[in-house]
Amino acid sequence: MKKWMFVLLACTLAFGCAPSVKRVETNLIKDVSGGWNDTDAQMVAAEMIDDCLNAGWYNKTLLKLGKEPVVIVGTVTNNSMEHINTDVFVEEMQRALINSGKVEFVASKEERGEVRAERLEQDEFASEETRKAFGKEIGADFMLSGTLNSVVDQAGKNALVFYQVNMKLINLETNQIVWNGQKQIKKYVKRSKVSW
Repeated sequence: MKKWMFVLLACTLAFGCAPSVKRVETNLIKDVSGGWNDTDAQMVAAEMIDDCLNAGWYNKTLLKLGKEPVVIVGTVTNNSMEHINTDVFVEEMQRALINSGKVEFVASKEERGEVRAERLEQDEFASEETRKAFGKEIGADFMLSGTLNSVVDQAGKNALVFYQVNMKLINLETNQIVWNGQKQIKKYVKRSKVSW
């Protein structure tokens, strides 16, 4: 009898502590923790894309090159106090810039390594008509890089969290910074318990 009571108690505890999950729309704006979230990443990407494509560098580059500029993604560093995956807004920026038809991208350093390894395998295993040749990669004109920083001003249960994202386009030939975009987000967070 004691065994069954123990099993029943264990089952009750196990099922009573199960999380509740509800699917929501991806465009739902909801802050749960007060920290960086998907809405912040989308806001940053949207404003940066608009700023980047409407800045003076773009028309100058079109006149000089006579074609859409080619960009490569460099390092976007998270200098904040949170674990933030910067790939979320960088990928969103890259996708929107490519889809605008105004900018072309080449594969990143990591992606190129994988593609080059595939080309090596094709040299050995693919038919001559279908294998892809080395030496035909397109060189980038600009590198996109940036930083994400944060400052937390906290007193007791209340905190003011400030995020600043800086993105730059650097001319690969001259090292000139041709565009410098910035987006700031500030959040006032009131917690029921102190947890910062």
